[in-house]
Amino acid sequence: SPRRAHSIAAQGGINAAKNYQNDGDSIYRLFYDTIKGGDFRAREANVHRLAENSVKIIDHCVALGVPFAREYGGLLANRSFGGAQVSRTFYARGQTGQQLLLGAYSAMMRQVDAKKVELLTFREMLDLVLVDGKARGVICRNVLTGEIESHAADAVILATGGYGNVFYLSTNAKWSNATAIWRAHKRGAAFGNPCFTQIHPTCIPVSGDYQSKLTLMSESLRNDGRVWVPKNGNDTRSPDQIPEDERDYYLERTYPSFGNLAPRDIASRAAKFACDEGKGVGSTKLAVYLDFAASIKRDGRATIEGKYGNLFQMYEKITGEDPYKVPMRIFPAVHYTMGGLWVDYNLQSTIPGLHVLGEANFSDHGANRLGASALMQGLSDGYFVIPTTLAHYLGSTKLEKVDTSHPAFKDARAQVEGGIARMMNIKGSKSADEIHRKLGKLMWDNCGMARSEQSLKKLLEEIPKVRDEFWNDLRIPGDA
Repeated sequence: SPRRAHSIAAQGGINAAKNYQNDGDSIYRLFYDTIKGGDFRAREANVHRLAENSVKIIDHCVALGVPFAREYGGLLANRSFGGAQVSRTFYARGQTGQQLLLGAYSAMMRQVDAKKVELLTFREMLDLVLVDGKARGVICRNVLTGEIESHAADAVILATGGYGNVFYLSTNAKWSNATAIWRAHKRGAAFGNPCFTQIHPTCIPVSGDYQSKLTLMSESLRNDGRVWVPKNGNDTRSPDQIPEDERDYYLERTYPSFGNLAPRDIASRAAKFACDEGKGVGSTKLAVYLDFAASIKRDGRATIEGKYGNLFQMYEKITGEDPYKVPMRIFPAVHYTMGGLWVDYNLQSTIPGLHVLGEANFSDHGANRLGASALMQGLSDGYFVIPTTLAHYLGSTKLEKVDTSHPAFKDARAQVEGGIARMMNIKGSKSADEIHRKLGKLMWDNCGMARSEQSLKKLLEEIPKVRDEFWNDLRIPGDA
């Protein structure tokens, strides 16, 4: 269902250079912050277009009925996010992605009801079909019935998210498995910057081997929460018993211009360094504190609850600890992939007719994405870019009429069915989840926040062993 898209998990907000706070924001400043935050490795033309479109996105979403937070006088409210020194983030409490998704879903369902759009839910793309070198359709699996389906088209758009689940434990939904972009890559679509993976600094820490995913705590919490660890690494006292002069507010100390709103890559590395020095907290010693005591004392509990109530409630349900009374414990986790399929200015991949949107492409964030820019890119690509560029492709390209009876569809379908049969017939002893967990641990340990020549060489030696284990010892119950 479209309402289960992982965009629903985006919590904190969406950036737009509207300068409602009169704090010096502008299209150029959003453009510059995005380029600088990405270590100057993003494509500048795409980023400038993104900054220009950001202003229109908010107006469009308000027209769709998205309930953005508002100030007392009725104006749209803003807050700051990591990597920015102005307040340009529009939000709907801690559920911004959900509300934007529901706004888009409602608009789409009106078109479905008018018979202008056909909606096929519970489908997983398993292959891309090329005819004369152009993308002309997909092979899908109905995940409810297992039936393999063929769908022909004049062009294909992929908006299927990133590949963070290669690390097994990530903030991504388990369904965000990158199958679509990988199949497109196997058909010839080039990748851009696949090494750039964002580690989000504020996630609920790993608590045991039983976990299959991690939970994100919105970066917006760093507006009012202060990040700290005990100065003494052997300190086992509860956080409320540790006096101020024995606390190390390391982000405020080392990055005074940004403080607790330092960019994500900086904040994540700083948390790792603190834990590597033995100052981590909690039972695993792989966590730091995010403390709201000062903000609650300054603004009152009701104000903090109005901003972050659903996030605090989610944290308490998962950990059993009340963040109004004790600091949150957080630690970095895999969150977003800046890399993806290579696209040109028109969002077309190296395969003609295959267009890639949002996190699935590589173009806008360089080596590090700023907070609240994922929703901005997804909506810019979908609402304002692809309607124009796809129309240009269809109007300027001569396309022969193709349907699913074409030999290319039959060949692709046969390959998909053969691959499924091969996996089903291995009849080994290990589940796909067990092998995936092993791969994820290797990736996190050797290619996570810290990477070295030695660790990457070790990983290159280990991955073929895991691949061999998959193809020789995988067990999938049932028959093909």
